[in-house]
Amino acid sequence: MPSAIGAHVAPAPHPAQAALPTVEEVSAGGVVVDTSDGELRVAIIARLNRGGRLEWCLPKGHPEGKENNEEAAVREIAEETGIKGNVLAPLGSIDYWFTVSGHRVHKTVHHFLLRATGGELTIENDPDQEAIDAAWVPLQDLARKLSFPNERRIADLAREVLPEHL
Repeated sequence: MPSAIGAHVAPAPHPAQAALPTVEEVSAGGVVVDTSDGELRVAIIARLNRGGRLEWCLPKGHPEGKENNEEAAVREIAEETGIKGNVLAPLGSIDYWFTVSGHRVHKTVHHFLLRATGGELTIENDPDQEAIDAAWVPLQDLARKLSFPNERRIADLAREVLPEHL
């Protein structure tokens, strides 16, 4: 199993960016699959980016307290989608860079494959209220629905490894 999917080297910083401090962030989340009826649907969320554009993505968030990445992924998926799940397998990590309010952020997101065990699809329990919508998407359509190429690669990997866990 690869440890990094879609990882890339950041381009040489522009002179104005070189002076910006860098912050490291870690998140965890993943692909939660409903296997109860043979349809193999995945719960995803929609968020508005800083420019106000709708982006469909995999649920994820920061570990809290002494949570490990698996525990954070389970909790974040439940908070952002309402769906509880059990981890089946790691799906690898992605990393990317962005700049906000005077600093550069290097973010690493650890993804896991989960089997849905209960709950109802909702965004009502998202404490940060980042998710503005949630949807079930057939696993075979997931990569086409997701907004980011690195998450589409995670979706493809989930589709490849899921049969080992059914």
